[in-house]
Amino acid sequence: MKNESASPVVSTDSFGELISKLHEILCSLIKHESDLRARASAVHPAYRKSAINLIHYLALRHQDIRTLQEELAALGLSSLGRTEAHVMSTLNAVLVALHHLAGRQIEVQAPSEYPGFREGRSLLAAHTEALLGPAPEHRNVRIMVTMSSEAADDYPLVRDLVSRGMNCMRINCAHDTPEVWGRMVNHLERARRELGLPCRLLMDLAGPKLRTGAIEPGPRVVVWHPKRDGFGRVTEPARIWLEPAERTSSLPAGADAALSVSAQWLAEVRAGERIHFKDARGKRRVLEVVGGSEKGRWARCSQTAYVTPGTALVRDDAGKDTRREVQVGDLPPREQGIMLHKGDFLLLTRAPILGKNASIDSGGRTLTSASISCTLPEIFSKVKAGQKIWFDDGKIGGIVREVEPDALRIEITHARARGDRLGADKGINLPDTSIGLPAITPKDLEDLEFVVRHADLVGMSFVRHERDILQLQARLRELGGSHLGIVLKIETRQGFERLPSLMLATMRQHPVGIMIARGDLAVECGYERLAEVQEEILWICEAAHLPVIWATQVLESLAKKGQPTRAEITDAAMGERAECVMLNKGPHIVAAVSALDDILRRMQDHQSKKSSRLRPLHLSATQESE
Repeated sequence: MKNESASPVVSTDSFGELISKLHEILCSLIKHESDLRARASAVHPAYRKSAINLIHYLALRHQDIRTLQEELAALGLSSLGRTEAHVMSTLNAVLVALHHLAGRQIEVQAPSEYPGFREGRSLLAAHTEALLGPAPEHRNVRIMVTMSSEAADDYPLVRDLVSRGMNCMRINCAHDTPEVWGRMVNHLERARRELGLPCRLLMDLAGPKLRTGAIEPGPRVVVWHPKRDGFGRVTEPARIWLEPAERTSSLPAGADAALSVSAQWLAEVRAGERIHFKDARGKRRVLEVVGGSEKGRWARCSQTAYVTPGTALVRDDAGKDTRREVQVGDLPPREQGIMLHKGDFLLLTRAPILGKNASIDSGGRTLTSASISCTLPEIFSKVKAGQKIWFDDGKIGGIVREVEPDALRIEITHARARGDRLGADKGINLPDTSIGLPAITPKDLEDLEFVVRHADLVGMSFVRHERDILQLQARLRELGGSHLGIVLKIETRQGFERLPSLMLATMRQHPVGIMIARGDLAVECGYERLAEVQEEILWICEAAHLPVIWATQVLESLAKKGQPTRAEITDAAMGERAECVMLNKGPHIVAAVSALDDILRRMQDHQSKKSSRLRPLHLSATQESE
């Protein structure tokens, strides 16, 4: 009986056609290599083979070989879908197999400068270890964590992060100061000594900050609300941090509000005491002190309150020799925002004005449009009418309708139906505009002196041109920092479109890596394109044997709110295809590191880069036993 599932007989002519197609591809790869030989020769010796393999991969991917892939797969041969790390070796192996099937002789002598199957994987592993340090024993993918400002004064936090699985600390030089960074570095060094665990340090240069300017300050008032259920019952009191006025700092993790008071008065406050006050509306409120340390006291409140400077706080358990009453110290102005709806107009100004909401008359007509400044007035000579502009990670979008000497008139085309509030210091993206600004600012050049003394890696933000990379490398040489690893943050459309050239320029130094900054990339390239863009970056980096850092909003809900979404878990699992996954700061960051450690450890048994790993499954189609 005829076996209908058997593969059809393939003619010798068909084999010849496939051999011819592959030979044409092979010739195109060799020509591309010859054309770019000078660029490949300029890279660091450790990347010589990797640069040639990258050139081969780009030549291969300039062609549409989808039909060829199906034809090869039908013969049980490699479909060339996983050639990234060893392009020429894969093509030669398929050619040899086709010649054998066709009954032809072939002699293949692949030059030693082409990486073989195992060598491609080992080169990526070696370059990853050189950049990010040795992999932990139980997983291959490293974990990077961005430090919050609080980490400078919280050694237990840094210690817990290292013990739970942080393999690289990230400090963003766009925030804080060298003095604050130094305290973070000291905590990391102490944790490494006490725990005996390696942990690298990446410091990201801020780069040119294209952000919204300041907004008219709001009232100096602190507001807190307890959490309530659907019936209005309090499920969780608001947490209030009381701190000495002489030593105010940023809001601690888990605090809903912070009040500064006299250090002498605060030192006498004990857990269990009740503190009474009248808020700005004349409402009587009570704080219950629940604990604290030498840095301050924690209190909780089960009612909403509005507190202003000068509010009197009165202890009800104070002894006769203690001070009962104190006044709340100065408070920062409440953060304001500009409310924008679809169809509104916004003026983005060159002058550093204080941003204002639109003024509306009693009939609802707009008298003056909302306005706000930006931090880089140099862009005004680059922007053209009709170009897109996005604010705050893509939450608000618009079209530039008019370009005036000192302002851009923007029509808002993207906002929620109820409107969105644009705040100060929010990112601005101009995906259609060739800005042309250098990626390294005078501040970055100053910060590099600290970075060279303390960091293992330096991150380069908003890189668009090879000249930016060459400038950074030259400055590192001047400071004696050529040993530092370089991480290119790919966060603009121009950076993505020029990625191969940027990589070859960076590969003049060793070690280097690529960070996929998916937040800005989504805004620049469009959310609908993000999935394919991040895939292309992963493929190209594997071809160059460069480690990839998978960044932006990984397990963000878990880190910030203590509970992940289902989509976040799936996204974190996809990070297994990179060499490192980055988590951002949040009150629950230690739990997020533990969760990511577990996810990556499990996924490495199923996935290695693009390849599925077929470990035994514990599933069965047998009938259930009753």
